[in-house]
Amino acid sequence: MKWQRIISIATLAISVFTLVLVLKKPAPVATPASPAATAANAQSFQEKVDRLDQPSASGSGGEIRLTSGELAAAIAQATGALPTDGATPAPAVPASTPAAASGSSASGAPEFPGAVPAIKDYQVSMDGDVVRGQFLTQIAGKDVYLTLAGHLGAKDGYATFEATEVKLGDLSVPVSLVNDQLQKKLAEQRDQLKLPNNVKDLKVENGELVFVEK
Repeated sequence: MKWQRIISIATLAISVFTLVLVLKKPAPVATPASPAATAANAQSFQEKVDRLDQPSASGSGGEIRLTSGELAAAIAQATGALPTDGATPAPAVPASTPAAASGSSASGAPEFPGAVPAIKDYQVSMDGDVVRGQFLTQIAGKDVYLTLAGHLGAKDGYATFEATEVKLGDLSVPVSLVNDQLQKKLAEQRDQLKLPNNVKDLKVENGELVFVEK
């Protein structure tokens, strides 16, 4: 019947369009930094973090603020991807990174399994009260960009994350399809999300990551 053929063609067209969007490289979330700037940001990050181990001069606590550049440089340093020869880093983020997806569930939502493939590239940015990460990984043998954005917070001495945006390539994925799996993955990695003893809150504010001291 003609209507069945029309539906079949439409379904095929939608499937192809969706695949193209998933494999398409999205707009970057941050401007790449030079090796010199990355090294300087990594040093600045370390100096600020060291301050968390020192008692506040006023005795009433304070704040440590980190920029997007400092945070990105710290991730590069932690993953051994901080460039030392002028080369562009190609980091392999550890499997504990909750933002890396590899596959999809029966409901169509990206999976967050325990064995996450190495991430080949990443970008991190903060805007207002939102942190946004973009990661290049592989899904079904294809390079796919995952973009994950949301709000950082703290509860009972542990960092929390509530997603507000999820994209595979250039295709937006409903957060409701991903959030349950994401929160489950974060619960599995709870020990790694514990805040330093002298930090009572964590948030993104005015485009900066803020540690609020006790």
